[in-house]
Amino acid sequence: MEQLPNHIVYSSNVIEFVTVAAEICLFFERAIELPKEDFICQSVKLLPLLYFKVSVIERPETIFEDEVQRFVTEDDYLFVCGQLEQLLGADDTYLETFHPDMPYSDTPIAVFVSENLSDVYQELKDFAANYQTGETDIMNDALACCLDTFSEHWGAKLLSSLRALHELRHKDSFGQEDDESIHADQAINRNKFFDYMNED
Repeated sequence: MEQLPNHIVYSSNVIEFVTVAAEICLFFERAIELPKEDFICQSVKLLPLLYFKVSVIERPETIFEDEVQRFVTEDDYLFVCGQLEQLLGADDTYLETFHPDMPYSDTPIAVFVSENLSDVYQELKDFAANYQTGETDIMNDALACCLDTFSEHWGAKLLSSLRALHELRHKDSFGQEDDESIHADQAINRNKFFDYMNED
């Protein structure tokens, strides 16, 4: 750490955030390899850690006028979202009272853990990919963008999903649904997933 340049992108807080972000991206990409209960247990530990790590970082001033490069494709997003949806099954859906459209609705709005976490994944993956370039100015603007989008949407989606996962984790019936769990030997193949989506 002492040999790193004196810049916010090399600060201990940012490096710790990058580490957690990369770990969570990998966790979401390989979620289908886990039993459902293991995924829920790990999520309720990792998501609060992520929220804390990003919350202690000060937003730097941007350097470039152009937006940071985006690396996550629509296929990447749909692949992660599809895995999470398949893994969680009926528990993917929950009612959200803090949804932006709630003022226009008389009842809570149904939302999806898979979509919320895929939105979180997209922002983290784009940030991590820009950070990996090793170009300080790009890393700086990627950090600023990630913090902006955290404030705008993915921080709230993280908390919303965490609440839903917390409820699942602490249900009396938790761990009694082994027949519905998806194990590593049942992992879906990415190409098969998209073939299915195209046929649908």
